[in-house]
Amino acid sequence: MPTLNLPVAGGKVSPYTMKPPRHFPAATPPFNRIAYAAAHVVADPLADCDPWLDAAIDWERTVAFRRHLWSLGLGVAEAMDTAQRGMGIDWPTSLELIRRSLEAARDFPGALIGCGAGTDHLDARNGVTIDDVIRAYEEQCAAIEKLGGRIVLMASRALVKAARTGDDYAKVYGRILDQVKAPVIIHWLGEMFDPALAGYWGHKDHHKAMDVAVDVIAAHPDKVDGVKVSLLDNDKEIAMRRRLPQGVRMYTGDDFNYAELIAGDARGYSDALLGIFDAIAPAAAAALGALTRGDAKTFHDILAPTVPLSRHVFKAPTRFYKTGVVFMAYLNGLQDHFTLVGGQESARSTLHLAELFRLADAAGLIADPDRAALRMRAVLATRGVEA
Repeated sequence: MPTLNLPVAGGKVSPYTMKPPRHFPAATPPFNRIAYAAAHVVADPLADCDPWLDAAIDWERTVAFRRHLWSLGLGVAEAMDTAQRGMGIDWPTSLELIRRSLEAARDFPGALIGCGAGTDHLDARNGVTIDDVIRAYEEQCAAIEKLGGRIVLMASRALVKAARTGDDYAKVYGRILDQVKAPVIIHWLGEMFDPALAGYWGHKDHHKAMDVAVDVIAAHPDKVDGVKVSLLDNDKEIAMRRRLPQGVRMYTGDDFNYAELIAGDARGYSDALLGIFDAIAPAAAAALGALTRGDAKTFHDILAPTVPLSRHVFKAPTRFYKTGVVFMAYLNGLQDHFTLVGGQESARSTLHLAELFRLADAAGLIADPDRAALRMRAVLATRGVEA
């Protein structure tokens, strides 16, 4: 197995010998949990553009990655924060991404795909009103429905600026839910993922915010398939899960505690809509297959080693997790370069990437050690490290 000199604390390097990869058996859906991977986009590194200002997408490789996820039995959550929505990807580009993914999904009968609808085309710098937010949501929802897509109703930075109380959130969500053609997934994205969303639902206190969100859902249970909660707090997610109306699903967005939340307890479980499933897709699918067979031991045996990796990828500042997700795709040969939209390959340190490499290897997630070692050495060389 390859041995590399990887950076460690104190400005030093230390030899690291890789382990053999783990074989994750192919699973046969349907699973007994609904599972979406929030998918990243593959940047075009050869585009003539200014990476900090322009989003250049390699459409072929981006769509190929979605095909990879569907082939494993996972659903795709499209054009959400993992795809750098609002952090390099604008609404017109997101709509084109949605169109291409919906078209590709036709090749996979029964493929799950949810499409992010938000208000990110709204210029909120000079002040916005509640009615502006409603119109913006209506525009994006209508565009997605016209393409035949299913909506994931994303949190709105503009709504945070426009709203004064929880009643304003109830008004906005009520207006949109009254109009949608099919049940949606509501996404509550916490401020650890996007600081501009602090105080969502009208409250800084998550428990008070939860009261507003639950009331909104309870008023429209036939229009809500589920809610994705991304607060990185399993106790809060479980508390909200137990308050949801019958038939409304909890989709865990907790990239720290997903294994135990998906497994559930005597009173219920969470389905999944996770960014980490992009990075650990073969393991996630194999684990879900085991759980569906009633083999909880194998489910936890597969996922437990992935949790330290996920906690590292999503460590604060959490919004930079996309760098680690794309780095995993690069190491595993799912794209040919380590480049992100917005130049965000620079958002994590060399030490961070080295620890990610060790944790991914420990979890058996490196499919081809020789290829991954070659690519790790190439990245480290650009950062002044001879590995």
